[in-house]
Amino acid sequence: MTDKPTPRLSASSWSLHRSLGAPGIYGPGADIPRESHGRGAISLLEAPALLAGLGIRTMEICHFHLPSRAPDYLNRLRDALETHGVELWSVLVDAGDLTHEAHGRRDEAWIADWLDDAQRLGTKRVRVIAGKGAPTEANLARSRAALLRLAGAAEARGLRLMTENWFDLLSTPAAVHALMDGLDGRIGLCLDFGNWRGATKYDDLRAIAGYAESCHAKPQFDAHGAIEREDFARCVRITRATGFSGPYTLIYDGPNPDERAGLAALIEALTEAWATAGSALEL
Repeated sequence: MTDKPTPRLSASSWSLHRSLGAPGIYGPGADIPRESHGRGAISLLEAPALLAGLGIRTMEICHFHLPSRAPDYLNRLRDALETHGVELWSVLVDAGDLTHEAHGRRDEAWIADWLDDAQRLGTKRVRVIAGKGAPTEANLARSRAALLRLAGAAEARGLRLMTENWFDLLSTPAAVHALMDGLDGRIGLCLDFGNWRGATKYDDLRAIAGYAESCHAKPQFDAHGAIEREDFARCVRITRATGFSGPYTLIYDGPNPDERAGLAALIEALTEAWATAGSALEL
C-alpha cells in the first residue's frame, strides 16, 4: 500500500503582510523604509516557525519584507528557515519594470543586485516581473533581452530565474507564449491563479499551465469573506491536468485580518481541491 500523493504546501510572506506590520513596499531608487518595520505582531525571523506550525514546509519571501539586507541578518534568517525545516523556494523581487524605456536598465541593475542576497538566503530561485508595459513587440523584445541577461547572472550563482503572469506585459496567453518561447527554457514561470480574471480565465490559465514550475494559489473571496471554492478548485484541476508537481504557494490577502486562520482555511481548500482533482483525473 502506498501513501496517496499530497500537494506541496508553500506560503508567501505576503500572506503574513499584516502580521509583519505591513512594511512599506519600495522599488528601484529607494531605500528600505526602516520605519515601517518592527511594528508587527511577528518578525520575519519568526515566520518560518509559524508556517511550520501549520504544516507548511516551503515559503517565498517578498523583497520588501526584509528589514535588512546586511549579511548577518540574511544569515540569521537562513538559520531560522533551516532550524524549522522550511525551504525557501524563491525570493520575490516585486518591483522594477524591464520594459520601461527610460528606467529599464536601472531597474534591471536593481533586480540583479538581489541575486547575491537570494544566494546568501539559500534559495534556488528568484522570481522577477517581466515588465509592466503593454505586450507590444518592442516591449516583449526588451523584456526578453533583459531576462536573458538576468538569467545569465542568476545561473552564475546557481539560481534559476522565474517570472509570472502579472502586469500588462504578461496579461494574455499569447503574450506569455511570445515571451517564454523565445527564452530557450532559461526562465521558469510562476502561475498565479488570481492575476487573471474574466470569462476566459480558466481557458487562459490552461493555455499557459504547461510552463508552470510553481503556483501562486491565490483565491477569490465572496461577499461574506469566504473562499470561492469552485473557482479555486478549477484552478487546481488545471495544474493537476498538466502533471504539475511544484509547490502551491498560498497567497492569503482576504478580509479576515487573522492571517493564521486565513492560511489554515486556504490549506483546507487546497487539500480538498487537490483530492477532488485527483479523483476527477484518476490520479
